Amino acid sequence: MKEDLHIRAQMLFAKSLVEGLPNAEQSWLDQHLHECAACARETASTQELVHALRNVSVSVPRDLAARTQLRLRLQESVPASQGKYLLWVITGFSWLVGVLSAPLVWRGFTWVGNHLHVPKLALEMGFVLWWVVPALFAVAAVLHQRGLNLSPSRGQN
Repeated sequence: MKEDLHIRAQMLFAKSLVEGLPNAEQSWLDQHLHECAACARETASTQELVHALRNVSVSVPRDLAARTQLRLRLQESVPASQGKYLLWVITGFSWLVGVLSAPLVWRGFTWVGNHLHVPKLALEMGFVLWWVVPALFAVAAVLHQRGLNLSPSRGQN
């Protein structure tokens, strides 16, 4: 039971630092700190630490708030549907260019293979990777952007 009193005192002290306490709880905490030397020492050291942290100066650029607000406004001004539409257009264009340029790229691979005596299987694997790797980068970019949009810090006040 005695340990519960110390835990209650710790919780009330923490609450008093953040939001304050009603008179009844403050009176109980003051009485407990007067009677319990261990809790009084812990409270005093915590108050010293909080005081020291509040006196630490942190330098930030003067225009940090203005830049942050501008960035938020810019992000909110472009609707998400517009970004998705643009992504689909770019993807379609990429596929069209890929299909139309495939014969030319294959000729380049065979020319390099003939001059460097690269096995046909290695050329075929290189040709497949030529098309797959950029697609993987695009997927990674989309997933990264989606992760940024779903991050818990976004949209919270």
